[in-house]
Amino acid sequence: MARTESNMLKLGTIAPNFKIKDTVSDQMIELNEIKGPKGTVIMFICNHCPFVVHVNPKISELAKIYQQKGIKFVAISSNDIEKYPQDAPHLMKLKAEEEGYTFPYLYDETQEVAKSYDAACTPDFYLFDSDMKLVYRGQLDDSRPGNGIDLTGSDLSAAMDSLIQGTKINELQKPSIGCNIKWKAS
Repeated sequence: MARTESNMLKLGTIAPNFKIKDTVSDQMIELNEIKGPKGTVIMFICNHCPFVVHVNPKISELAKIYQQKGIKFVAISSNDIEKYPQDAPHLMKLKAEEEGYTFPYLYDETQEVAKSYDAACTPDFYLFDSDMKLVYRGQLDDSRPGNGIDLTGSDLSAAMDSLIQGTKINELQKPSIGCNIKWKAS
């Protein structure tokens, strides 16, 4: 299992807009049309990564809680499906149904969205405020497959709680760790 850290995009960065296909609804989704009134979580995930498989139950749970509080969630897979066919869009739709995702699961076929976010690994989490300024990026929490630490979502939850309450978000943020994004050959 390769371990790749987030690149930690600069706080305050404005979320690059995108318009790509949602594998669940089969509709084109534009970020600026679905952003949350309080904030937006953008997650780079995929079907096969053991780090994502590990956090899937928690991200589904957090989305159900925080969507009620005005934070939208969007998941994106940018992996090369020729080399990793288990991440293909039709299987992404099945994964979304299996995991009970209540948010779009988008396929970044050109990988341009991942590049615009400087995404490096799966999972990679970004939280933007209502003005689409980056206020948090990094890990869900300290839990990793096999490390024995409970999966709580504490790091991302604390950032979302601070955003909702209008309090300062801790700028000491730990990078996420996961599988590298499977880039297409240039």
